[in-house]
Amino acid sequence: MPRENKELVRQAIDEIWNGGKYDIVEDFVSNDFVIHGSRSTGEIHGPSGVEAYFGMLRTAFPDLHFTVQDQIAEGDRVVTRWVARGTHTGELRGIPPTGKECTSSGIDIDRIVNGKVVECWALFDELGLMQQLGVVPEPEQAQAR
Repeated sequence: MPRENKELVRQAIDEIWNGGKYDIVEDFVSNDFVIHGSRSTGEIHGPSGVEAYFGMLRTAFPDLHFTVQDQIAEGDRVVTRWVARGTHTGELRGIPPTGKECTSSGIDIDRIVNGKVVECWALFDELGLMQQLGVVPEPEQAQAR
């Protein structure tokens, strides 16, 4: 099963995240799916929550693209280390478009049951993204103040 689980996650990244095919989210995640996110994202529930979250990111970064760098699977878990790149041309949580190209890295741990993802623990470099957008000063800039 680990190999099939890795392929499921990789296919979801390719088709949903990179392809923008939100109408197939239910093919990959269970109805009671939950993303355990950071303090700023909170928990995201169900296929509709996933669609709304992905839609928000796609609005802010229309050219958003994820590249899988590593994947490890054991039992019902898949760990995926990824890098995302995109240009900030739409509003992101009240941050007006900056036109800046951004890169962020993260790690997701997905739990799969009966061929669908039921849980995801997601961490990504939100601070680095906010620094790239100019919302949070880089450490050197903060010290110069």
